[in-house]
Order: sequence, then C-alpha cells, then structure tokens
Amino acid sequence: MPISDWFSAREARRYTRVSEGASAPASDVPDGVWIKCETCHKTIYEGDLVANMRVCPSCGHHFDVPAPQRIEMIADEGSFLETDGHLAPADPLSFVAAKSYAESLEGGRAKSGLNEGVVTGTAAIDGIPVVLGVMDFRFIGASMGSVVGEKIARAFELATERRLPVVMITASGGARMQEGMFSLMQMAKTSAAVQRHLARGLPYVSVLSNPTYGGVTASFPVLADVILAEPGASIGFTGPRIIEQTIRQKLPKGFQTSEFMLEHGLIDEVVPRGELRSRLALLLNYLTPRVSDGGAS
Repeated sequence: MPISDWFSAREARRYTRVSEGASAPASDVPDGVWIKCETCHKTIYEGDLVANMRVCPSCGHHFDVPAPQRIEMIADEGSFLETDGHLAPADPLSFVAAKSYAESLEGGRAKSGLNEGVVTGTAAIDGIPVVLGVMDFRFIGASMGSVVGEKIARAFELATERRLPVVMITASGGARMQEGMFSLMQMAKTSAAVQRHLARGLPYVSVLSNPTYGGVTASFPVLADVILAEPGASIGFTGPRIIEQTIRQKLPKGFQTSEFMLEHGLIDEVVPRGELRSRLALLLNYLTPRVSDGGAS
C-alpha cells in the first residue's frame, strides 16, 4: 500500500458518526463528535477525550495530539514564543508520484494550519526557560524534510547560544523521501546540532510519541541526555513486516512499543501523558543547574 493511501485510510477510521441512517439529519451530530478508540474500540465523546488530554478513559490509549495542543499541555500558560514559523518547504526535485509533492504540501498546510511538520520556540516549563520543539503528524506524517531539519537545528543553536535546555517531542513517519537526498542530509545536520549543544554541558530531554520512525528515530531524538516515551508508542526504524522479510525471522510481539524499548534499554522511562509535564519539570530542575554552574566551556 502506498504511504499516501495509508495516511488516508488512517484518517478515515479515526471518526465515526452516531448514526448513518438516512432518517437522521446530517446536522444533528457534527462529524468528529464521537471517536472510536483504536485499542479498546469503545466510542468516546470528543469533549471527554479533550478533557482527558486525548487519552482513552477506558484503556489508556494515547491518541495523536496536534502540536499547538501539545504545547498548551507542556508549556507554562502564555510562555511559548514561536521561532522560525515563517519557514516553509520548497519542491527542489519537482517530485511527482501518486500525486505531486506540491499537492502534498498544500494538503499538509490545509489539514494542520502549519507551514511545516514541526513547531519550535522558546517557552517555560514550571518556570524553567527552555527551547521547545513539537512535531505535528498531521503535516505529511511530520516527515523530516529540509525545513523540518533546519528548524530543529536552529532550535538547538538558539538553545546553545542562550544556554537553555531543549525539550523535543517527536511524532514522525521518518525521512521525507519526496526531497530525496535533501531529506537524508537532515539526519546529519540535526545530530551535529545536538552534539554541539551537549558538548557545552547543556541539557536535552527527548519525548518519543506515537509513532516515531525512520530517519527521525535514527537521529536527534535518541541523542538526548534523557529519553522518555508515551505508553504504547511505536518506535523503530522501519516496519515489522519489512524487517521480517529481510531477516526471515518472526519478530517478538510488540517489539517496537515504548514498553519493549524500555525493557531493552533504548529509552529511560515510559511516562503517561498526564504526568509528562511534571516529569519534565523534575528532570529540568535536576539538569538545569549544570547551565548556571557554567558547564563545559
């Protein structure tokens, strides 16, 4: 199945109407008021889901969160100031497959209201100044193209210049292959920016949400001082079916979940969304004195 079809199918099954009968007026229940949980298959009222930070109240399944709402959950009220929001991707290869890259970009902008798949800026978490980056899966799966990589690299450079900790929250399908080598180069660019930041003794906390895959997983998110993940998040480089076909072995059930990654040492802790802000504040309170003490010169 082409990746574009997978995204379309995924969006189509997220919402369910209360009634599909012809006798029910279409205006009675707006589309999206009720959502079916992907894990327990129970129908949830959208208002209840929002009040519960988009976590299923029945089974604890963590739904996707758009970047603006994620920032509201994490940052102190009114503290976030966006940086590089004007940057928008071009189409360097004039790429066309099932549809053109230009059409995909337009669709991403219409669906998310953003110029790209990551939002970066300065903020405060429990009063601690940070540079915050949040990926938004609605924009072409938050795949990492040249602008996503540039914004992330600039975020780290800003944090290094101001001697601030960095918090990055990822959710991505991987490299944006419509940009070819331009996309793959972002793995090296972001990783180098992280290394320069860490070399100055400055803190970096990464949060892996569902899903974090491909060239994104293989670069800046796993280079942090502390790596957290949300429950049930899918984390890996490529999908299990491709891996099984390559190595010709059956893989353990759930081997790409955050819980499996914790058990095998890739991440440091699995943190439910409702506890994430307080856990970040705790970590930043512990790590940030390294900044005021001078760190590495």
